[in-house]
Amino acid sequence: MTVLPVTHERHRVESTHVDIPRPWWRRRHQLALLAADTTAAAVAALFVLRTGGHWPVVLALPPAWTALLHVHGGYARGQLGSGSEVYRRVLRGALVLPAVAAALGWGLARDPDLMYEMIVAAPTAAALSLVARFALRRRLREHWARGRRRTTAVLVGPSAGVAELLTALLRDRRPGAPACSVLQGMDIAGVCLTDPLNESAVDRFGVPVLGGVDEVPGAIRAFGDSSAVVVLPSPEIDAPLLRRLAWSTAAAGGDFLIAPAFGDVSSSRLEVRPVGGVPLIHVRAPRLSRLARLPKELAERLIAAVLLLLLSPLMFAVALAVRLGSKGPALFRQVRVGLHGKQFTMLKFRTMRTDAEARRAELASANHNSDGLLFKVRDDPRVTRIGATLRRYSLDELPQLINVLSGRMALVGPRPPLPEEVAGYSHEIRRRLLVKPGLTGLWQVSGRSDLPWEEAVRLDLAYVDNWSLGLDAVILLRTGPAVVRATGAY
Repeated sequence: MTVLPVTHERHRVESTHVDIPRPWWRRRHQLALLAADTTAAAVAALFVLRTGGHWPVVLALPPAWTALLHVHGGYARGQLGSGSEVYRRVLRGALVLPAVAAALGWGLARDPDLMYEMIVAAPTAAALSLVARFALRRRLREHWARGRRRTTAVLVGPSAGVAELLTALLRDRRPGAPACSVLQGMDIAGVCLTDPLNESAVDRFGVPVLGGVDEVPGAIRAFGDSSAVVVLPSPEIDAPLLRRLAWSTAAAGGDFLIAPAFGDVSSSRLEVRPVGGVPLIHVRAPRLSRLARLPKELAERLIAAVLLLLLSPLMFAVALAVRLGSKGPALFRQVRVGLHGKQFTMLKFRTMRTDAEARRAELASANHNSDGLLFKVRDDPRVTRIGATLRRYSLDELPQLINVLSGRMALVGPRPPLPEEVAGYSHEIRRRLLVKPGLTGLWQVSGRSDLPWEEAVRLDLAYVDNWSLGLDAVILLRTGPAVVRATGAY
């Protein structure tokens, strides 16, 4: 196997391509998932059998369940590292299972009992498959934390694009992780720039610049079969060069990845569509129609009603503490902007003194969000002692469940803005108003008030474009730990 670097002027990268068989350890995770899903379906079917079911469900459910997950990408290579998407694929399979059960039970076997028993067993099978993926992901994270089988990545592209990609890749790295460490078992070993004279653009990331594009073959040979090349398409990297880089990477046993021109697009919205023999990336449109969001709205209103019923003693105690702690009403009413720019009255427990709005001007110089439209002050003197505690644990937001029940807000969504904030929105930022504001959202589970304005906007726009029931479920699961940590709550 030979890889010959060539002149920088012509950007030629030649290699003798050798087909490298897929390493056994990469197949092992797929086989483990297949075995776990088969076991999950068998356990669910046996549970139904013990409660009066019939043997055909034990024979039909495992192959039907694993085939559905395969169709939805449940065994795709590298899918354990795809974040919450790995769980969404299981949920999508569970939603389609009733149709498959009807086809098998009624259409083929002419046995309505089989259809009913498969549908009854579906939630158990899905739950066990989700637990199996959670356990495997946790084990992988432990291996990655010990430095085992981490992928060493080399980024290739123009300095401006590489800097933007590094910002996105390093945005969510774990606290205390090295500057070049990315989540899900990837380390950035260095970058190769099409304009190496502008390497100062990436200096702030602490990632070494390995040189120009002609240095890529040497880099991947050095890192071996645990390497990956991530390329940002640019005018300097044309199709022939891209093809040769792919050959060189394959010959070294590494992975060849192409970064999209824009980020913040969930993998569920991306699909490769061949047109005339040319593979094109299809980006599905965001799900913004009222019909698509009807299940979300119905579920959230029901959850809000149940939570109001269960939390009513706590809310009564909080209201009493607010009234006794300072003069003024227990509830604070404020006009906010909701779906499609319609204004509504948002309810919160009062956490400030009654003259808070009158004193806002004198605190303008202390606003740490001066880079945007938000007004946030650390150690705000207007906040009462009870109010500080309520804000720390987000108890002041409990009355917003009434807004959710009335349909003005959602449980999950962008932060509800003030009218004066909306007046300063650009056309792009106004996309936040295409969905209902939420009691919680990506902004809350990612740092709340500590987020700079641009990051808060990016998260809200990413939620609007990539919304799904699975994403809502992930945000709700992350809300509890975020509230306990109280990061950015003031």
